[in-house]
Amino acid sequence: MSTPTITSLAFLTPGNFTDDDPHAGLEETLRLFEYGERLGYDGAWIRQRHLEHGVGSAAVFLAAAGQRTERIELGTAVIPIGCESPFRLAEDLALADVLSRDRLQIGFSTGMPHADLLGDLVYDGDWRGFDLSYGRITRVVENLRGDYLGGPDTVIHSPGNVQRPRLQPHSPGLARRIWYGGGSLRSVRWAAGNGLGLLSGNIVTGEDTDDFTTAQMNLLSAYRRTLSGDRPARVALGRVIVPLDSADAATRARYRTYAASRHERTLAPQGPKRTLFAPDVVGTAEQIVERLTADPVLAEVSELRLELPYEFHREEYEQILHDVRHLVAPELGWRPASPAVREGAG
Repeated sequence: MSTPTITSLAFLTPGNFTDDDPHAGLEETLRLFEYGERLGYDGAWIRQRHLEHGVGSAAVFLAAAGQRTERIELGTAVIPIGCESPFRLAEDLALADVLSRDRLQIGFSTGMPHADLLGDLVYDGDWRGFDLSYGRITRVVENLRGDYLGGPDTVIHSPGNVQRPRLQPHSPGLARRIWYGGGSLRSVRWAAGNGLGLLSGNIVTGEDTDDFTTAQMNLLSAYRRTLSGDRPARVALGRVIVPLDSADAATRARYRTYAASRHERTLAPQGPKRTLFAPDVVGTAEQIVERLTADPVLAEVSELRLELPYEFHREEYEQILHDVRHLVAPELGWRPASPAVREGAG
């Protein structure tokens, strides 16, 4: 069995806040991005969530995060494409990318969560017949490429100039920094065929197997077989990793209770789609390194993304990031992107 060699370390946070004070929660998430950059993490990612206590517009949040950080990659995993206008979303993402000086990493998924509640709010027509799948993601990517609209003689007049029309601002590299959150063989083959990076986390579809590790290895193999030779796309693996080392006794108990509450779902495929879940990796740094070193999927990738648990507090997230950065990741071959500066909380 080969040994993992991690060259890129990122984290994914849910961006929690409360009904009565959303600003406080969003501010704490921005501070977490700042903290991750100070620790030397390579990437900080936000979930996009609708109708929940989380970030409903990743583009808006990442534009703010770009003003609070200088180096770290800024990602979103994932934007459900069914809620979006391909052109307007591309405009927002391009603007946020320019403001961050080309640091965005954009992850997509198909469909529309809470569709029965959101569909009539998002669309004026009968949205049930619309393409809310791969074709809609393709349209976003095409818009981001910045091709001119109309014929070669088509121009628009605005105060002070005449120009050929295309999406503005144009961020030339953003179309090459698009990812897909793939959990099925069909989805990873589509991502590879379209040159998108692959985000694979702790949830996959059980196709011809009840074993999570086997299913995820099959996904990685199918993705890489489908890639064309001139499209070296990135693969990032997500794992819920919670070290106990610098946590106090009460927090350790909370972490263990959290993991125990989610363990039963890992024992067998769940639901009609046969969803498979990976166990959370909770323990001392020594125990976590032992488990990750024995993970054959991790040995196949060089990018690791910590999936931070829902509904934890910033202090707990910072403790997890601190312990992984100092006690776990170096044992997997990772080195910080730049010398870490002061690690205090803000």
